[in-house]
Amino acid sequence: MSASRTAAGAAGRASAGGGRSGGGAAPAWVWLAALALAVAGLGVAVYLTVEHYTAATTLACPERGTVNCQKVTTSAQSRFLGVPVAVWGLSYFVGMVALNLPWAWRARRPAVRWGRLAAATGGVLFVFWLLYAELFVIDAICLWCTAVHVLAVALFAVVALGTASTAEF
Repeated sequence: MSASRTAAGAAGRASAGGGRSGGGAAPAWVWLAALALAVAGLGVAVYLTVEHYTAATTLACPERGTVNCQKVTTSAQSRFLGVPVAVWGLSYFVGMVALNLPWAWRARRPAVRWGRLAAATGGVLFVFWLLYAELFVIDAICLWCTAVHVLAVALFAVVALGTASTAEF
């Protein structure tokens, strides 16, 4: 095979994949990590939602002192726009599971990539608001909520890294 044919083939492959708006595919670890974090977050969010609508006493969390899940999950700040925060978290993680499936990471549409990043950013901003409420308004911390916070921040980090690795700026 001649050098010119090899170069032409490589150029054709580059323009077919690398030259499109949206860059190349994310490394496998990105979507695997993001999906695992989203599924874990979904699991905790399901638990918190079930607890919200049933007995908020089985949270396996102390009910006195600084760590007090019941105080946090029954406070006025446990609702946002009239909807329980647990339901917002459940909705968020359902969406993030969908946006972190392999097909979504392979999608060529920039709207999928930027939508995933925007959702992850929104999740982190909501976490900051919730942390402020726990630390300075409610004066208590919920361990289950903290698990969701850690998962949302880690998910944002993975999504941001994955977006940066696939985007053309």
